[in-house]
Amino acid sequence: MRYKIPTSLPTTGIFALSTMALSTLLLSTTAYGFTPSGEDIIYDVNGKRFEGYFVSAGENAKGSVLIVHDWDGVDDYERQRADMLAEQGYDAFAVDLFGEGNRPQATEDKQAATRALYEDRERMRELTLAGLAKAREAGADTNTVIMGYCFGGAVALEIARSGEASDVAAYTSFHGGLDTPEGQAYASDTPPIFIAHGGADDAVSLEDVATLAGELEAAGVTYEVGIYSGAPHAFSVFGSERYHQRADEQSWATFHQWLEEML
Repeated sequence: MRYKIPTSLPTTGIFALSTMALSTLLLSTTAYGFTPSGEDIIYDVNGKRFEGYFVSAGENAKGSVLIVHDWDGVDDYERQRADMLAEQGYDAFAVDLFGEGNRPQATEDKQAATRALYEDRERMRELTLAGLAKAREAGADTNTVIMGYCFGGAVALEIARSGEASDVAAYTSFHGGLDTPEGQAYASDTPPIFIAHGGADDAVSLEDVATLAGELEAAGVTYEVGIYSGAPHAFSVFGSERYHQRADEQSWATFHQWLEEML
């Protein structure tokens, strides 16, 4: 088991390359407008339409990443992250858990959309696994890391605890919910987990991080935790008031190394 709290970003090797690639991509997208390089994909789950986003890394993909969106639903943030992953050599699919056209804007609508799935964990898992199946049908490599942002991070951990996903190499949560619901637990054979957390997160506390680490340690699950000083909740969301560049770049570089190791 591993419990790592990075305090500074190395300036050599894979971390430096990842940071340079991130900075270059940010200049070419955030500053000048983002144009998706992949495709939106409509799919059906038990009679309801969903709209995900897929981008291929090409014939020599090193693996795939399933991205679970935050409480806004799939938008250009997830598309941009998917494109960044494809640039790094990974097929990427942003799964839709809200349904086609349901991209809530008002806070109360976002809360309602996520609450519906928090209160129906079986449905949450069903929709995530349906997205995973669609990703592979679209051509994504079958060796997968499941990751998510905020709400999506909580979903990734839900799938990790369930053990229901096949060919998943690891899980990752960026500033996500970390609570383990009553009656659930992590099995000893749960794939490795990486948690990226802001030290100044006012929604998920450092005590919550410590509690999760204790659960994973007790279960014998391999894990890593990155805590980024001064970073608030949702620190990686480009263009938002909460965006924290240092934490974003450090956590993304660590995630890139994590993918290299896991896939």
